[in-house]
Amino acid sequence: MKEILLIKNGELALKGLNRSTFEDMLIKNLRRKLSGILECDISKSQSTIYVVPTEEDPDMDAAVEAVSKVFGIARFSRAVVAPKNMQQIIEVSGKYLKDQLAEVKTFKVEAKRADKNFPLKSPEISRELGGYLLKNNPHLKVDVHDPDICVTVEVREKYAYIHGTQLFGAGGMPVGTAGRAAILLSGGIDSPVAAYMMAKRGVNLVGIHFASPPYTSQRAEQKVHELASEVAEYAGRIPLFVVPFTEIQEHIKDDCPEEYFTIIMRRCMMRVSEAIARQQKCGALITGESLGQVASQTMNALQCTDAVAHLPIFRPAIGMDKAEIIEISRKIGTFETSIEPYEDCCTVFTPKHPRLRPTLEEVEKAEAGLTGLDDMVARAAEGARLVVIDPGAY
Repeated sequence: MKEILLIKNGELALKGLNRSTFEDMLIKNLRRKLSGILECDISKSQSTIYVVPTEEDPDMDAAVEAVSKVFGIARFSRAVVAPKNMQQIIEVSGKYLKDQLAEVKTFKVEAKRADKNFPLKSPEISRELGGYLLKNNPHLKVDVHDPDICVTVEVREKYAYIHGTQLFGAGGMPVGTAGRAAILLSGGIDSPVAAYMMAKRGVNLVGIHFASPPYTSQRAEQKVHELASEVAEYAGRIPLFVVPFTEIQEHIKDDCPEEYFTIIMRRCMMRVSEAIARQQKCGALITGESLGQVASQTMNALQCTDAVAHLPIFRPAIGMDKAEIIEISRKIGTFETSIEPYEDCCTVFTPKHPRLRPTLEEVEKAEAGLTGLDDMVARAAEGARLVVIDPGAY
């Protein structure tokens, strides 16, 4: 029996005349993701993408795991190919579904007859196959409302395809269809989640991380590499720029009122990030900030931070609480890495009593006393070191 993958896209179905552009990008991403995992042909027809293995003994489990992390896919199925003959559909279904049916108690059969020349209509296909499966699996009962497994037969142009209950895809839009943006990656929980959420909307990511040796260690930077790699399993290849930030932080710490330290540090980060983002042809910046989570994320503080940026700033986690963010981080596999005890530059220099409701006038006045800050920002952007994060998938 020849097993393939049938892939159903979600939001792409809502696209108009440019729908094929999105579908082509999804197929391109699938090819990259499956490279080295599965030798296959990939094609599309009738709102379905077909992944057909061309090797003798394909690792379908590994292929399923890879496909589950490709954005733009709503659902997909492992399916078996059968000739368009009812008797053969029945025989192939019985063999292919034997193990799956042995593990459940209830089932139903759905048929989709895309080829209207097939002699049996959809209800007749369902009745014929359902009767056979029920007769040969006496432990089963039919449940049309909430079955343990839904057996589906799709009669299409060339073949019939039989599969069990569909698997959930990653959803969203294909990466590469919504432009390019720079994500400020710390070693915490929030920013990898923000990166994942924007990649899910089709954004190509450029990472920016601020390192402050000797206050932050090489292991702290390696932690960020690992987080970026975990996000890259979904988002694809991520160029990560590691920014030398010690000079700026020491200057602020020595010559700035402590209560404004975090806000001015964040403003410097935005300036450096925007310089790198523009050089990388990014159309926006992304942060993992959540409103009110810490002092630098109050509405007043965010206003002061945003004042130095000219690119849009996306904050996908802005209305989420910590429990919601943690739930996503567990789902995408970044949580355990995020909680490793290695400090980033934001936590190392946290003031004891940060200003909760700073005004822009106050912050700009405090910043004006930091002579040479613009030159330091320029040096930091120019001195950023590029690390290419490539999980070997995209």
